[in-house]
Amino acid sequence: MSIDWAKAEVFSAKISFLLSLVFFLAALGFWQLGKTAMAKAFVWPMLVAGVLIVTVSAGLYFANKPRVTQFETTYNIDAKAFVQTETERTAKSQHDLALVFKVLPLIIIAAALLIVFVNMPLWRAIGITTIALMTILMFIDSNTGARNTAYHQHLLAEKQ
Repeated sequence: MSIDWAKAEVFSAKISFLLSLVFFLAALGFWQLGKTAMAKAFVWPMLVAGVLIVTVSAGLYFANKPRVTQFETTYNIDAKAFVQTETERTAKSQHDLALVFKVLPLIIIAAALLIVFVNMPLWRAIGITTIALMTILMFIDSNTGARNTAYHQHLLAEKQ
C-alpha cells in the first residue's frame, strides 16, 4: 500500500506539471494574441501561476519519487517502526491539509473582492488568475488529502 501511495503521488506530480503547461500556454496566447489591455494584463500573472504550479509539482515529485524504492527497504528492516513513522507523518499531513483548505478559500474570497473593487486590468487579471490557481491547488490537495486519508487508515489497520 505504501508503494502504491508514493506512486500515486508521483503521478499526481506529473498531472500537476501538465496543468502548469496550461497556464504557460495561456500566457503565451495572451502575449501573442491579446489586443486589449485586459488580455495583455494576463501575461505575467499566468506566467507566475505556471511557475508556482511547477514548484508544487516538483515538490510532490522529488519528495515522493525516492519513497517508491525506499519504502520497501525501510519496511523490510523494521516493519513496526516504519508503520509508526508513516502513521505519524500521515496524521501531520492531514492536519496540514485541513489548514490548507481553510486558507485557500480565504485567498479566493480576497481575489474575488479584488476583481470587484479594483478597476485596473492588471489587478483584475491577478485576481482572476489567483482564483484559477487556488482552484487548481485545491484540486491537487483534495486528491492528495483523499489518498493520504486512505493510506493513514490502512496504516492504522496494519498497526493493530
